Amino acid sequence: MDWPIRYRDIAAWYDYVEKFAGISGSKEGIPHLPDGQFLPPMDLNCVEKDVAARIKKKYGGSRHLIIGRTANLTAPIEGRTQCQFRNRCWEGCPFGGYFSTQSSTLPAALKTGNLTVRPFSIVTKILYDKDTRKAKGVEVLDAETNQTYEYYARIIFLNASALNSAWVLMNSAVDVWPGGLGSSSGELGHNVMDHHYNLGASGTVEGFEDSYYFGRRANGFYIPRFANIGNDKRDFLRGYGYQGSASRDGWSREIAELQIGADYKEAITEPGTWKIGATGFGEILPNHDNHIYLDKQRKDKWGLPVLAMDCELKENELKMRKAIVADLKEMLENAGVKNIQTRDNGHAMGHGIHEMGTARMGLDPKTSVLNKNNQVWDAPNVLVTDGACMTSSACQNPSLTYMALTAKAADFAVSELKKGNL
Repeated sequence: MDWPIRYRDIAAWYDYVEKFAGISGSKEGIPHLPDGQFLPPMDLNCVEKDVAARIKKKYGGSRHLIIGRTANLTAPIEGRTQCQFRNRCWEGCPFGGYFSTQSSTLPAALKTGNLTVRPFSIVTKILYDKDTRKAKGVEVLDAETNQTYEYYARIIFLNASALNSAWVLMNSAVDVWPGGLGSSSGELGHNVMDHHYNLGASGTVEGFEDSYYFGRRANGFYIPRFANIGNDKRDFLRGYGYQGSASRDGWSREIAELQIGADYKEAITEPGTWKIGATGFGEILPNHDNHIYLDKQRKDKWGLPVLAMDCELKENELKMRKAIVADLKEMLENAGVKNIQTRDNGHAMGHGIHEMGTARMGLDPKTSVLNKNNQVWDAPNVLVTDGACMTSSACQNPSLTYMALTAKAADFAVSELKKGNL
């Protein structure tokens, strides 16, 4: 099913959120991976540069190995200074050099004076007014006291993450829509997507024993999609990209012959073998059969129905996985990498933590949950701009698109409120 918007409709909003979040990256002129408002890029290390050059020589301009684009500051922006390369990204960066709610969006919202934070709150449903055909507020359950509260508003942004946004909509069922608010098309909770991965290849690289790298770079390399682009035709639809890095074995490596003693200590004072590897991230097609629904028989500790999930990879993804491994192995071989090992550890929906599609955007209320402005067709003052809204998944990390769609929808909502349309 077609998207209701085009890149030109959202390009300016990508620019907006890139400047706000702080995205470092290189400008490459790749049409299907558009350049943006980037801070200076991080640098590929010597082995990555060599492999990139060999790939370019072998494949011309059809395949690229570039430094990843990441929300780590390489230069200061307002209110934040650059990444310190401390390797604490996985903690959400307590320093704030890595974009997060704590470092960026929450302080900005607090600064407006219009934010009230109410912790321990579970939104159980959106309250719908059949007379106005709009939502009038939300019902909230206090997770500590089990008390119920109602909050009223002229407009509601529902961004609970892809699966839980669908849960809230489904749990907001009224007699008009017994399947939930936004269920009139029959697509609410359907078309669950993720990015399938857990597969790739790696090997060793010779000739750089006198070279090392500095610091803890908070980023790896990226190989953008090339399958089904131009003359590259496959027996499956869409494509995939790769994320990876090269590094040397460190002191924690295993040395089978040396497990203790002076020789072991001497050996681990020197850096080990150079290795390079990457993981494929493939697009999952929207499929009506991949769906979630409320399990009315199973309740959580607050008496609320839990989500049941019925999702799996289909034939297109399974064909793609074979190509992901074969293509990466071929590229590494052509780049002179030795001792190549491939892997495919299988994929269950959700492993990629890029859930999408449960309340998709579209042009027709008969086949979609949201319109081009992210409004619920059945309640136009409810807007959903998280992963639930995605019509298809592409193969890039999707969060920047959620942010751009959110900024676009917020601007639209303010305009419509001022006009008295919402």
